Amino acid sequence: MSNCRFLYHNGVVLEAPPVTTFLESHTGAYTTTRTINNGTSFLFWERHMKRLSSSIRILLKSNPELLFSSGSSPRFWMNQPVPGSSIYDRVNGSMSEALKSVVVKESERLYGEELAVTVLVTGNVEKLNRLDVGNNWDFLDVWLHIGAYSPLGPLGVGENAASLALVGRGRDVAAAKYSDWVRLRKPLEKFRPPLTTELLLSNDGDHLLEGCITNFFVVCRRVKSSENLYGGSLSEFEVQTAPITDGVLAGVIRDLVIEVCLSEGIPYRERAPSWSERELWEEAFITSRSFHIHNLFFHLLAYILA
Repeated sequence: MSNCRFLYHNGVVLEAPPVTTFLESHTGAYTTTRTINNGTSFLFWERHMKRLSSSIRILLKSNPELLFSSGSSPRFWMNQPVPGSSIYDRVNGSMSEALKSVVVKESERLYGEELAVTVLVTGNVEKLNRLDVGNNWDFLDVWLHIGAYSPLGPLGVGENAASLALVGRGRDVAAAKYSDWVRLRKPLEKFRPPLTTELLLSNDGDHLLEGCITNFFVVCRRVKSSENLYGGSLSEFEVQTAPITDGVLAGVIRDLVIEVCLSEGIPYRERAPSWSERELWEEAFITSRSFHIHNLFFHLLAYILA
């Protein structure tokens, strides 16, 4: 993997720390994707922009301190609608300028290597205080962190199934993706058992919400049966994952899984999988942009903390 990595902000190209360090030191809403086809396009770009706009709207309305680094903002902005087109145009404009300003030499990248792109949108209080009330979104700053893509994988195939551990409660403001969570989840790492792939969250120790950086799904029998997964009909099983209203992030890959279930007629229900009903589970998997392989055969280690 090459060491190609840089930051772009307000027309200036800067040296970039690791993306985790960058997110820990800046408050705001963010999304992360990667390039495909040897850096010629972005994976699910439209979906990421839609989710980023949604995160900004949620934070402005309910928790502006997670968007503004100063922790304060005039109240009138909290109920202002955030046009998705405005965010899209701001980010696309920054991305276009960034790619013009920095040309990544092919000699600095390995053959076929893709780039990871993190878009962080922060609220600038100084800019906001200079603006008149109205539909003006110039107080939002766009940061781009661009570096070599390093997949968290390969993972969870056959005998090398992923191991998941249940370690903590669900996130606050879970429907938004915000950078403070990168810092807040660090204390959970001390509970990570060796060789554990991902840490799961639950508010009651039974109903599994999501992972720290993933969404969690199970393939569940509708009724108890002695037949194996491939011996019964499709209608005997359903895919389950926690609903957004339970406090989970609407992950881009999560949405795609749901769309596939609906389009292919696969029974699907938004219900937090219950650990106490695990004897009905035939398979489980986690989804995230970060993983090279998304479908993981089930191997769950439960660490429920008092």
